[in-house]
Amino acid sequence: MSRPGSPQEPVRDSLIDAAKDRLRKHDVGSKYSHLSYNKYSILLPLLAKGGKLHLLLTLRSEKKYTLVTPVVGFIDHNFEAQPNPDEVKHVFLVPLDYFLHPRVYHQKCLTFSGHSFITHFFEYMNPEDGVIYQIKGMTAKFAVLVALIILEKKPTFEVEYNLNDLTLSSEELFLKFLRYNTSKL
Repeated sequence: MSRPGSPQEPVRDSLIDAAKDRLRKHDVGSKYSHLSYNKYSILLPLLAKGGKLHLLLTLRSEKKYTLVTPVVGFIDHNFEAQPNPDEVKHVFLVPLDYFLHPRVYHQKCLTFSGHSFITHFFEYMNPEDGVIYQIKGMTAKFAVLVALIILEKKPTFEVEYNLNDLTLSSEELFLKFLRYNTSKL
């Protein structure tokens, strides 16, 4: 555990400050709050550890056909999760850059009602205990978007986003997904 004023603190603070600045550039605020739909938020907790940003993930079920707002939050590097075992099986950290340069990855392109969607599937082995986790669905999609925004690097795989305009292309993808989920056809 590092103490205030330790050599790691300026590096950690710099990582977090840079990430916050990049996220602010892409914040759409309440632009879509007027949409009537089942609405939920998902917290994407980041922490700085070992000179890198990590995403704290949990193994749990995902809700489908809902409007989910990703909310990025920063937690203290000394945070120790105490999950309710009835709701969360495991808590683990994944370096944020893994979502741009994974060791094990595949994707599928799905087409619904004339709209194409890329689904990402990451396999991550936790170096602390050797457990292999599957990261997919909305969690994977939001992890990729956050990594693109914060790290400002090109991934080693195809994405649906225009890397030159992440805000506009992520909004277009959101609206395409919303139209697909609200279509009665």
